[in-house]
Amino acid sequence: MTLRIDRRGFLGLGASALALAALPKFALAATGAHDTRFLLVLLRGGMDGLHALQPLGDPAFAALRGEFAASAGQPAPLRLDADFALHGKLPGMAALHARGELLPVAAVAPPYRQRSHFEAQDCVENGTTGAGGTTGWLNRCVAAMPGGAGLAISAVMPLAMRGGGNVSTWSPPLGNRIDPILWQQLQLLYAADPALAPTFAGIDAGQAAMQAGGGLRLPQAMAAAARFMAAPDGPRIGFVEDTGWDTHGGELAVLDRKLAELDAGLQAFRDGAQPVWPRTVVAVVTEFGRTAAINGTGGTDHGTGGVAFLAGGAVNGGRVAGDWPGLGRAQLNEGRDLRATTDLRAVFKGVLRDHLGLDADVLARRVFPDSTALAPMSGLVRTA
Repeated sequence: MTLRIDRRGFLGLGASALALAALPKFALAATGAHDTRFLLVLLRGGMDGLHALQPLGDPAFAALRGEFAASAGQPAPLRLDADFALHGKLPGMAALHARGELLPVAAVAPPYRQRSHFEAQDCVENGTTGAGGTTGWLNRCVAAMPGGAGLAISAVMPLAMRGGGNVSTWSPPLGNRIDPILWQQLQLLYAADPALAPTFAGIDAGQAAMQAGGGLRLPQAMAAAARFMAAPDGPRIGFVEDTGWDTHGGELAVLDRKLAELDAGLQAFRDGAQPVWPRTVVAVVTEFGRTAAINGTGGTDHGTGGVAFLAGGAVNGGRVAGDWPGLGRAQLNEGRDLRATTDLRAVFKGVLRDHLGLDADVLARRVFPDSTALAPMSGLVRTA
């Protein structure tokens, strides 16, 4: 027997599964002034911040990256101001910036300043100055909020959400019925379809197996997060993760695809979270940046300073935040990568204090232990 799934049926199957199956239950969300939402999006692998947010106003950028960024087939950068531009695959984020709903934070990194993916990701998630740990700062944030609840769009509880707070995980229950061979056949079938080709493009057998195990690509994961968080009784805290950002070689093609997915993901979340979008902050972060110079295989190696993006109707955007250190040889960290001038925890603390209303002492002692000396970053969210 031949299995036939037309385009409308396939999309309808996925949408209904994501929307209706195995929905976790949450306590009634906060109301009034405290009815805010926060979504953390962790890009695992070390996104190249100098490619996503291009410092065209820095005279050293042209020598380091000019020819690479302007390679044949690369989209024109999207100017934000005289100094910075977004990569051309981020038009939706550029539109958010024009509306004041996107805030890039340049030259940012967690307090761990070495180059191990796993240790750096642990540091981003555990909320301390090093690797390891058994609980995450996002869980401790949930625990510090009266009636707080959190949801991770993940098959396994990520470190950021582990702990005693009221958190759940969710992944598509229908995923394990999708055979990798069928997925590859659909990839070929819809390769020429402008609407569906991006869903299947670049997925190899291993990635198809991940899909079969219940994984989601970033746009679908963020759409699911929006559906949950926009519900009247939805969680106030959410977590989404994405892999594939480690670009040691062939970076241009990889990041063209990954940045387009990030752009589509933010649009999917905004579309799905319209009821709460004006009261929402989405933080897009990664564990570290990449080297300033391009390596011999058309990629970049592990670095330190990178970029974080805050998006949402509650964001005080339309500008670029952070202290730019410069890309001159003497200005680089260890002569090789962007020097981090902002501790990522300061960004998180600023959002949690000014957007979620957490007390500064709670942030310094419970959510981010032993961080009293680290001031929350101010001015990240809109004031009434």
